[in-house]
Amino acid sequence: MPDPTQPAIAFENVTKSFDRAGGSAVADVSLAIRRGEFLSIVGGSGAGKTTLLRLAARLIAPDRGTVRIDGADVRALDPVAMRRTIGIVFQSGALFPHMSVADNIGITPRLAGVRAAEVTARIDRLIELVRLDGRRHRARFPHELSGGERQRVAVGRALANTPSIVLMDEPFGALDPLTRDALSEDYVALHRGLELTTVMITHDITEALLLSDRIAVMQAGRLAAAGTPAELAGSVDPYVAELFGTPLRQIARLAALLPGATPGVQR
Repeated sequence: MPDPTQPAIAFENVTKSFDRAGGSAVADVSLAIRRGEFLSIVGGSGAGKTTLLRLAARLIAPDRGTVRIDGADVRALDPVAMRRTIGIVFQSGALFPHMSVADNIGITPRLAGVRAAEVTARIDRLIELVRLDGRRHRARFPHELSGGERQRVAVGRALANTPSIVLMDEPFGALDPLTRDALSEDYVALHRGLELTTVMITHDITEALLLSDRIAVMQAGRLAAAGTPAELAGSVDPYVAELFGTPLRQIARLAALLPGATPGVQR
């Protein structure tokens, strides 16, 4: 059992470079993510967000510093076994096109040697959890699904091996606004109900504010700030203040464009 006093994920003075000239994608980042927390990582393109996620999943190794999962240095863990205990959701869903919904969801526990009857039970349970219709969707293939349905399957697959940690890279970014809103709310309910630790990359600061317990702001490979939405909204750092002022500026413009409009009420 993991030590409940340890962070679920910890970056300790982590640096990673892909540039022979010496530029760092991530530079001396220290960040602890608490068990059960929903943390979003925001920042511009090239800020180091995806590199942090790949480091946490041990898809790449740090040049310096340490990444820990449940207190253990990831370099001391078997990478394949470790990744099977972490759920990962990509923006595209990354479903296997030749597999049905049921087979996509069930592949990870099957590879882990879970008994066939238990795999079937998990598939049925997860199809229900992600709000798909088992009779309609179980045997369908990814090309027969809408974008929102594919992402629901991707979430189900990420949860199939009963992980305690889920890493998400722009999971809702390619969806239409209504689907994005519904699916993000459904995922937060799953996060809380299953007591997950979730780390999500997003370019959408409004999404981060609405979904997250805390937000980490990356800028040019460095951690510019980390805190609750309320804490970061009062930041005096120019970049953080500009970033978190964006939703307020958008609200003001919308109010000017739609005078008298009431949120949530169709006219």
